[in-house]
Amino acid sequence: MAQHEAVLFANDAFYLAFQGRDVDGMNDIWAEDVAVSCIHPGWHALHDRDEIMESWESIMANDSSPDIRCRDVRASVYGGTATVICFEEIGGDYLIATNVFHQEKGRWRLVHHQAAPTNGAPDDDPDTQPQTMN
Repeated sequence: MAQHEAVLFANDAFYLAFQGRDVDGMNDIWAEDVAVSCIHPGWHALHDRDEIMESWESIMANDSSPDIRCRDVRASVYGGTATVICFEEIGGDYLIATNVFHQEKGRWRLVHHQAAPTNGAPDDDPDTQPQTMN
């Protein structure tokens, strides 16, 4: 599998865990051997892996947490690090998200996630393929 496709696969795994409220899947996608960070919209920065996992457990356990859909995905690979910029569709509104991945033990694992409000919107063309850049 080419590196771009592998990064996109890891990004999909992150959003599938989020959508499916899969705590084990979320735990599996986050790196364990390097520093990690997460900034949820309106939250302070989290830098401790256990604290990040607790935040995801809390979000996913909340019955009122809305469904999320990842759209307009753009990935860039820089050796053993990769970024994914995408829109998160939540209840008809959009956030812009940055996901940073690092190769750990032969697979891409998340080291940073940040989502924030945006005044932009994803490309609604259903024929648009995810864009990858080098």
